[in-house]
Amino acid sequence: MNTAELLVKCLENEGVKYVFGLPGEENMQVLEALRDSPIQFVTTRHEQGAAFMADVYGRLTGKAGVCLSTLGPGATNLMTGVADANLDGAPLVAITGQVGTDRMHIESHQYLDLVAMFAPVTKWNSQIVRPSNTPEIVRKAFKRAQQEKPGAVHIDLPENIAEMPVQGNPLKCDRQDKIYASYKSLNDAATAISRANNPLILVGNGAIRDDASDALTEFATRLNIPVANTFMGKGAIPYTHPLALWTVGLQQRDYISCGFDNTDLVIAVGYDLIEYSPKKWNPKGEIPIVHIGTDSAEIDSSYIPLVEVVGNITDSLDEILRRSDRSSKGTPHALSLRDDIRQDYEQHANDNEFPIKPQKLIYDLRQVMGPDDVVISDVGAHKMWIARHYHCERPNTCLISNGFAAMGIAIPGAIAAKLVHPDRKVVAATGDGGFMMNCQELETALRTETPFVTIIFNDGGYGLIEWKQEAQYGRASFIEFGNPDFVKFAESMGLKGYRVTSTEEFVPILKEALAQDVPAVIDCPVDYRENARFSAKSGELSCPM
Repeated sequence: MNTAELLVKCLENEGVKYVFGLPGEENMQVLEALRDSPIQFVTTRHEQGAAFMADVYGRLTGKAGVCLSTLGPGATNLMTGVADANLDGAPLVAITGQVGTDRMHIESHQYLDLVAMFAPVTKWNSQIVRPSNTPEIVRKAFKRAQQEKPGAVHIDLPENIAEMPVQGNPLKCDRQDKIYASYKSLNDAATAISRANNPLILVGNGAIRDDASDALTEFATRLNIPVANTFMGKGAIPYTHPLALWTVGLQQRDYISCGFDNTDLVIAVGYDLIEYSPKKWNPKGEIPIVHIGTDSAEIDSSYIPLVEVVGNITDSLDEILRRSDRSSKGTPHALSLRDDIRQDYEQHANDNEFPIKPQKLIYDLRQVMGPDDVVISDVGAHKMWIARHYHCERPNTCLISNGFAAMGIAIPGAIAAKLVHPDRKVVAATGDGGFMMNCQELETALRTETPFVTIIFNDGGYGLIEWKQEAQYGRASFIEFGNPDFVKFAESMGLKGYRVTSTEEFVPILKEALAQDVPAVIDCPVDYRENARFSAKSGELSCPM
């Protein structure tokens, strides 16, 4: 066999089901090898879409998603999605075609040093220069991508190496044993938690990646400690749980900010600083912190833990729970915020003003979606409202990119989500700006028979930037643009298109769209005057003592 065929055998050995990408002259050997493979190649319309699909596939499954491009412009198009996976902690393997090694020493058509280019946005990368090294490189790539903290890796395959004959076999996939925290750290954490009067749990995506949601819920329930989640930690504890204080992470102060103001101990579980800077909730660095995670704490002047409990999160929570005693403690202060948080959430339940308020749109979306259904949020003003108002009963049912926070992820991400969960309802929530960045992948969705609904929060501009400009300068600049007729756009691609013309129409339209056997697009005008109103309200927020 040749190197490309051995590479594909190694991918099969890793359990790869899909490779997302575009065909090119320099990756033809890999594509030819995939023709006779059980791996399904998903031809996308842009390499960025392919990388986003691999990104979301990795986040939902814990197994590295794989994307493929040719060299030069194909490879540069991958980079945004690769960087997104790397900063969001999603396992991803990017494979790029490349010119032959005989052309790398001279100025050559479409040649870039891709190993150097991808190095800053990956955990590890390498070029295959000896065919016999292919099994080691592929095994190392998947191991590094899937190890905590997960992220992106990159393999570069020159076309002349891909054609070379080779003998070899994939390497055995080694089992990654769990690492357990030290007894001393468990005892020290239990002591701090037992002594605290107003502890607060801050849970991040690491708890979801480590499958620790059940252990976290039991831990919080037995010790009566309220829980706030980051954007990427949604569903780590059911939002209906009486100790759930929902989401933290907005730039403005919110009700949950009062919980951090009054806490005497933050228990950070699977929390990654990239999700929400500790300088936002611990600006003076004075709040004591217990860090519970699979990795040691990152260095930050506002995040210096009293105790670091490093190991399997479920085991750590179970062991700390066994060692803790809070029977003499009263109700933590932060629980007094729950009524205000819930009242704020429900105040727009019957609001029928139009254009629809983002709070109302998201409230209604939550009522229609089941507990296991999946929402993929793009990046924009709507993302802030989804973070604040779309609450989850289960992990990985609302995916928000909040490490790299790249626009354009929602539609390709929804394709991946539907491939992973074909029996669940999937919604891509996007602004009109984000929609136009990767709307071409709706054709991919139609071709791959992955029906989902795209909801466009339509305001005719870059609403999040307008929000920030208005807050800082009192005026907005350069944020407006025109849009096509989104209904006709959808119909021209063989999809279903809908336009909301009154707030009362949204729920029946959404239910109809979700029942279609082809992808559907809903154009929904949204009233983003609520952005400024929320900023004004948060500026006047006073915390109960």
